[in-house]
Amino acid sequence: MRLSTKGRYAVTAMLDLALHSGKGPVTLAEISAAQGISLSYLEQLFAALRAKQLVRGVRGPGGGYYLGKAPEDISIANIICAVDEWVEFTRCGGRENCRDGQRCLTHHLWDQLSDQIFQFLSGISLRDLVDQGRGGSGLNLEFDIKERRAA
Repeated sequence: MRLSTKGRYAVTAMLDLALHSGKGPVTLAEISAAQGISLSYLEQLFAALRAKQLVRGVRGPGGGYYLGKAPEDISIANIICAVDEWVEFTRCGGRENCRDGQRCLTHHLWDQLSDQIFQFLSGISLRDLVDQGRGGSGLNLEFDIKERRAA
C-alpha cells in the first residue's frame, strides 16, 4: 500500500498531539518545526481534522490544538478518512465499471484488499502508537517519533 503524503502527515501530526496530551495545547508551528511539515499544509489538514472533531482548537495567546477525543478512541483509519485520503485499490473506485463498463475479473480481489487495510488501520489507535513509541507492548510497529519537549 502506498499512502499519500497527506495521509501520512495527518497521522504524524495527530500522533504528535497525542504524545503531548495533557501538557497544554500544541501549536501548528510547533508541530511544523518538530515534524518538518509545512505550516500551510498543516493548516489545511487541521481544517479537515477539526471538521471531523478529531482535534479542537483554542484561540488566543497560549492557544493551539488538543485531540478532540481520547487517543484510544481515534483510529488511524479515522485520521486518514478525515483528510479524504483513503486508498482504494480497485481501478474503478468501487464503481465496478473498470473494464469497458463492466466489473473486471480481479475487482473482488482489490476490493477485499482495500477492506483488509481499512480493518487493519481501524484496529490501531493513537494510544497504541503512543504506547509503542514509549516502549509499551501491544503492537509490533516500527516508527520514529521526534520528541520536541522534555517530559
